[in-house]
Amino acid sequence: MLKNKKETQKTKPKTYCILHNIRSVHNVGSFFRTAEASGVDKIYFTGYTPCPKDRFGKKRQDVSKVALGAEEIVSWEDGIEIKELIYKLKKDGVIIVAVEQDEKSISYKEIKKLSHKNTAFIFGNETDGIEKSILDMCDYILEIPMSGKKESINVSVAGGVILFERRDY
Repeated sequence: MLKNKKETQKTKPKTYCILHNIRSVHNVGSFFRTAEASGVDKIYFTGYTPCPKDRFGKKRQDVSKVALGAEEIVSWEDGIEIKELIYKLKKDGVIIVAVEQDEKSISYKEIKKLSHKNTAFIFGNETDGIEKSILDMCDYILEIPMSGKKESINVSVAGGVILFERRDY
């Protein structure tokens, strides 16, 4: 007996992004484009990260100008406190991974260990990163090693590195 395509396909693990205290609307727009291209299932906005709609529910032109419509394709949610969100996702069996330079960080190449698990990646503030109390709640902390004189890359670029690495496994 032949099985239909859905029965024979492996279920792809879910990938979520948590954008916490991101300042730049351009970075948010870039994240949407990268998320759509890499197959992210949902983006969560926490802290003061700007989302695609203003407090009146109107579309933010500054985000949509950079996102180029991806904000209408990728599912997103805002208004939830980050620690509450982490608890909720963990309860649902989601692995929580911070992308941050920290003494406990492991190489982003270790992402392949998570390839079969639902995973949420936390990306933090462009200057200050992710606070320790949040890092302490994470299952893993990934770091993208730097070779140049600068200590970091743009947060939306880091998102691209991580999300496409995730997609490839």
